[in-house]
Amino acid sequence: MTDYRAGEVILINKPFTWTSFQVVNKMKYLIKHHPSLMIDGKRVESKIGHAGTLDPLATGLLIVCTGKQTKNIEQYQAQEKEYTGTFHLGATTPCYDLEKEIDAYFPTGHITKELINAAAKQFIGKIQQTPPLFSAIKIGGKRAYDIAREGKTAEMKPKEITITEFEITRIAMPEVDFRVVCSKGTYIRSLAFDFGLALNSGAHLTALCRTRIGSYKLEDSMSIEAFEKAVLENK
Repeated sequence: MTDYRAGEVILINKPFTWTSFQVVNKMKYLIKHHPSLMIDGKRVESKIGHAGTLDPLATGLLIVCTGKQTKNIEQYQAQEKEYTGTFHLGATTPCYDLEKEIDAYFPTGHITKELINAAAKQFIGKIQQTPPLFSAIKIGGKRAYDIAREGKTAEMKPKEITITEFEITRIAMPEVDFRVVCSKGTYIRSLAFDFGLALNSGAHLTALCRTRIGSYKLEDSMSIEAFEKAVLENK
């Protein structure tokens, strides 16, 4: 039987619009009366946390650890990630995805298949990437997204990341589908914005799915509904 107190590594397919925190909170609520957390009829606490935040509008693999496995969260976070998704060319948003409305439009008539594939090659290797202002990065003790929501701006310092694969899988202007393999700390939203600049245009992220973290794959994950069923059956 599953032992949440001793420690479990659970692969979850994060639902669309859910925050990573909401997933963990839901799971914590579901397991609180599980037999592995009951000793002499009394409930004991179990640590629980996730290994790498996904934005609300992203879906895909979320590694959730319980009990003693929470000590390994940083190891999971440091592993290589794979994503698939869609860029919309010719327009930008303040947060680089669909959480905010379009704030600017750009020409796309000059963009060809050859130009798109050439632009993708520019991002392979070690590169400097500036995180979006709408992110959880702390600036002077304050989250960057809180600063952005107040209508203020702040200097976002670029960080070195590594992109080992950047494949264009479909072009149906103004949409471009992609697959990216990258290091910890990579913001795919920022990649969308920078990709637009590389095309002398603009772009924002309209779909994102994390398909792999290290050797852990999305196809081996379960939905929140499947997890709830397993817990209720004391598995």
